[in-house]
Amino acid sequence: MANVSVAAEWQLLINRYYRKPELYPMRWKHIDLSRNKVACAPFGGPIAIIRDDSKIVQLYAESALRKLRVFNSAGILLAETVWKQPGGRLIGMSWTEDQTLICIVQDGTIYRYNVHGEVLEPSFSMGKECFEQNVVDCVFWGNGVVCLTEAGKLFCVPDFKEIKPCKLAEVGMGDEELPNCMAVIEPQYTVSGNVEVLLGVGSGIVIVDEDEVRFIDEEKIGGVVLKIAVSHNGRFLACFMHDGRLVVMNTEFRDFFQYQCESALPPEQMAWCGLDSVLLYWDDVLLMVGPSEDSVSYIYDEPVIFIPECDGVRILSNTSMEFVQRVPDSTVSIFKIGSTSPASLLFDALDHFDRRSAKADENLRLIRASLPEAVEACIDAAGHEFDVSRQRTLLRAASYGQAFCSNFQRDHIQEMCKTLRVLNAVRNPEIGIPLSIEQYKLLSAPVLIGRLINAHQHLLALRISEYAGMNQEVVIMHWACTKITASLAIPDAALLEIILDKLKLCKGISYAAVAAHADRSGRRKLAAMLVDHEPRSSKQVPLLLSIAEEDTALMKATESGDSDLVYLVLFHIWQKRPALEFFGTIQARPLARDLFIAYARCYKHEFLKDFFLSTGQLQEVAFLLWKESWELGKNPMGSKGSPLHGPRIKLIEKAHNLFSETKEHTFESKAAEEHAKLLRIQHELEVSTKQPIFVDSSISDTIRTCIALGNHRAAMKVKTEFKVSEKRWYWLKVFALVTIRDWEALEKFSKEKRPPMGFRPFVEACIDVDEKAEALKYIPKLVDPRERAEAYARIGMAKEAADAASQAKDGELLGRLKLSFAQNTAASSIFDTLRDRLSFQGV
Repeated sequence: MANVSVAAEWQLLINRYYRKPELYPMRWKHIDLSRNKVACAPFGGPIAIIRDDSKIVQLYAESALRKLRVFNSAGILLAETVWKQPGGRLIGMSWTEDQTLICIVQDGTIYRYNVHGEVLEPSFSMGKECFEQNVVDCVFWGNGVVCLTEAGKLFCVPDFKEIKPCKLAEVGMGDEELPNCMAVIEPQYTVSGNVEVLLGVGSGIVIVDEDEVRFIDEEKIGGVVLKIAVSHNGRFLACFMHDGRLVVMNTEFRDFFQYQCESALPPEQMAWCGLDSVLLYWDDVLLMVGPSEDSVSYIYDEPVIFIPECDGVRILSNTSMEFVQRVPDSTVSIFKIGSTSPASLLFDALDHFDRRSAKADENLRLIRASLPEAVEACIDAAGHEFDVSRQRTLLRAASYGQAFCSNFQRDHIQEMCKTLRVLNAVRNPEIGIPLSIEQYKLLSAPVLIGRLINAHQHLLALRISEYAGMNQEVVIMHWACTKITASLAIPDAALLEIILDKLKLCKGISYAAVAAHADRSGRRKLAAMLVDHEPRSSKQVPLLLSIAEEDTALMKATESGDSDLVYLVLFHIWQKRPALEFFGTIQARPLARDLFIAYARCYKHEFLKDFFLSTGQLQEVAFLLWKESWELGKNPMGSKGSPLHGPRIKLIEKAHNLFSETKEHTFESKAAEEHAKLLRIQHELEVSTKQPIFVDSSISDTIRTCIALGNHRAAMKVKTEFKVSEKRWYWLKVFALVTIRDWEALEKFSKEKRPPMGFRPFVEACIDVDEKAEALKYIPKLVDPRERAEAYARIGMAKEAADAASQAKDGELLGRLKLSFAQNTAASSIFDTLRDRLSFQGV
């Protein structure tokens, strides 16, 4: 009998069964859908209702002000707000995929509302042309809309997440040639990837996208189209013709079947019910048409609204919410009258088992080979049921059959139980989300949880997240932010305790994000208390700065050891506080101070000097001044133009004065003093010689350059001024004279007095410039025979080198000299003879 009562609710359409269970009796009062504009969100979403200002309606015990009201699918009021938006008549409204209500008014302005009836700023415009021409109709799809103006122009918003209106191709319609109907094929189902608009114009259909217009003539269509409905998968069209025919075709306009309706008047609404049938609604009749010219009709004495879903159509009326869907094959196999399928026998076996009848065992033996399929069918049928008691019975039948299956995957029943618990929880009228199992699979659990959160059903969202093993952080975070917004009367300390009690449920949750919301809500003290619990410095520090807790932020940043965070705080405080206060702040924190100094050394010398002066570090200021003088020397203007040399000298003198004030930097003080003195002399030399070759050269180079230019008096002045030793002086002068090849002056210099380090500099200087003849003048004057031998060897005089080496009586020297003359056999024999002689003499 149970099978008969279930199947009695079905309607047979050709070879398929359809059912129309009532999901909810509507709990609203005094709502007449015929007097209102209605927008119903798919996937069991909310319902938005506002009085239709295009109709003259009688006002009963209600305000003359229009109110936008939001209900759940069971008719429970969620929110209401007075409609005060300018822009003319409301043309259309619809819900987006993220459950934002889009309202388009006559001048093309787009207003947005959330599920709580709150306006989302900013509003948008469809553009100047829409504003001037006025919108007369609009068609929505998931996340977009197409608007038609009085001038027959089409404008599109492809995605409400990023509202960028665009104009579609010109159709060429006049003011008096507006289309009979309009529908869209969504972008994901078109070849171009752009939305395609179908217009019933004249005796054919016009297809419009961004780039082109295509006309499908009457011969292909078969008449004037008055209404178009596109299937859920974008592959099929249902067209209501002027002569009352319903023509179903694919998007290439090839007929599948036709059905002759009794009325030639176009239906008020038309929608696909899955992919197997089409629903049409006139004033009091709902007609379901399937293939092969078969139909089922339902009589309604009240207005209805179609809400197309992926697996059927929800029917909203003034008093109820119903769901028209094809009966699933698994359900048909169990409950069809006279069914002898394995699933039906298994279900019957459970009934006999409950009645303690032996026929239960008989049924099981009949279907033993097909028992796994029967169990699977019962599980599937349970998933498609809205009646909880029927779900339970079907799952009991599956569990009963599973006990006799050795090869059945036993987690299927558990998974279905989990899914049904979630679905039954959200189907509760107080929640009002009547999802079918197919819709739930398509929507996915995370999206469902997101919708529950947005509807402020946090407890249920948390329970589902926990039950499904999903991350609960998003739910708890949203709850905390909502709690802060709604708890203006609760003191900060008490609210903090309430929030922390819940936030502790989820490890790793971002306290900083909640604190940021508290700050945006004007509760800065609460934000500071919350952020103190944030363990991640990278999130904690920026928020502390945003709530003006700079000292705490600096402390947290330095404790983290993250130099990037410390710099972030430093730059923030730097811009907000006076210099002396900033210096005092960082002086107490070594890491912050050192990082500031490292940065300022590269980019902010003046500010760094102020810091060192404020902390009494005069030597550091001196080093900075000295460095600045070198930077001035790198200036291209300073290489030739002398005006910059004066400032450089002054900087170095300032550095000298600062160094001299500290006992620990005597060397630096003396070096700075001599550097300034040298720069001054070099500057004078450049002025007198008119050659920019002295500045920034060393003392030795300055002396050599003076001698090379013949300015011996200036060279002597530098020698005297900087107390250059005689040995160094001789080296410098010798090499300078050799560089300019003034051999006469070199020889004269060698005879002035005995050189303090001998004649070695003369020899080496001459050999370096490959002047062997000049070197021979000074080699004999070398006192040390070893030096003399090596000098002769360097200019290739083997015999003289051998003689000098023999005077030194150094066998090792002879060996080295032999190696230097390895290519010269005669020279090598000389060195061998001398070494043998020294060996014989026992040296």
